[in-house]
Amino acid sequence: MPTREKPYKCERCDASFTLKGSLKTHLKIHTGERPYKCGICDAAFTLKSNLKGHKLIHTGEKPYKCEICDAAFSLKSNLQGHRLIHTGEKPYKCEICDASFSSKNSLKTHLNIHTGEKPYRCEICDAAFSQKGNLQSHKRIHTGEKPYRCEICDAAFSIKSILQRHKRLHTVVKPYSCGICEASFSLKVILKRHMGIHTGEKPYICGIYDAAFSLKSSLKEHLRIHTGEKPYTCEICGAAFSLKGNLQSHKRIHTGEKPYTCEICDAAFSQKGNLQRHIRIHTGEKPYNCEICDAAFYQKGEKPYKCDICDAAFGLKGVKPYKRGVCDAAFSQKGDLKSHARIHTGEKSYKCEICDAAFSLKGVLQQHIRKHTGEKPYKCETCDNAFYQKGVLQQKR
Repeated sequence: MPTREKPYKCERCDASFTLKGSLKTHLKIHTGERPYKCGICDAAFTLKSNLKGHKLIHTGEKPYKCEICDAAFSLKSNLQGHRLIHTGEKPYKCEICDASFSSKNSLKTHLNIHTGEKPYRCEICDAAFSQKGNLQSHKRIHTGEKPYRCEICDAAFSIKSILQRHKRLHTVVKPYSCGICEASFSLKVILKRHMGIHTGEKPYICGIYDAAFSLKSSLKEHLRIHTGEKPYTCEICGAAFSLKGNLQSHKRIHTGEKPYTCEICDAAFSQKGNLQRHIRIHTGEKPYNCEICDAAFYQKGEKPYKCDICDAAFGLKGVKPYKRGVCDAAFSQKGDLKSHARIHTGEKSYKCEICDAAFSLKGVLQQHIRKHTGEKPYKCETCDNAFYQKGVLQQKR
């Protein structure tokens, strides 16, 4: 079949046409002329057919239907692009990297990554993005909108990819494995943090003293030691903590929950550290050695010397260098002397937030609070009785 002659050539590009009218229409692309305007919105077009297709957006009409699935489109070009999803064809290739795309617009958007161009700007703040979808996700920060909801729990997210990562917590899928040890993680970012354990890299440094951390979040938590910030508050009592984990551990005082159980005996603990120290009773391990004598202890700061009358315990036997001139009492630790001094001064700095009671010692306040909460952590191994104070249990024995 002979090809039709195209005598009408564009002087600005290589395009040529069989009809003079087609050339005239084409020239509007170069001049920027858009004579066909939409009566509903501000959109304007160079071709009358483009305006006609655009109007279907306002009417909601979608005459172009996919033969494979139920998808329907207002524009024929959108249907053609959609069909490539089913065929897997990606004809638009990036000349810089190996990426390929099913639509020309997707390739155009991708090129912004290489050029650094960020044409999509937030109207509320100065943030700019290379992709329109990223701008739309960003806007939800301002609106608070979280359209992506987890079907298993009530968690909601502003970005779809974050929901997908969240779902791995329920399915226990951990596709990111450590090449050094057997650890695996649900998120790539957690694996990256984990690798710092093996490399020993600690890029996050405290500006106040020489502490360094492998995680940025750890540095942030550490800085609260200097600032005194305690953003995590208990809803039941008013106790405040600098770390979220400490608040969660504290809440177990109120709930009585003891999730850490000894596999050797039936003992259960609210704190993981307490379980670890308890296990040393069974193993006989005593990793903490005295620098002066040969004594060894199963926990750091162990106080094996206990008072027969009250709950007081001390780390040294007989050595009591801290004395006060008011009475004959002597103490092995400076802090114990400081606490004892409040008996003479009458100072009661530890106040109960439930009633008006005040105490000179923090430990006494903690025992008092158990009267309000009903907590009785000291249980008798012989009978079912439980006590809120350790000394009462010892007297019963």
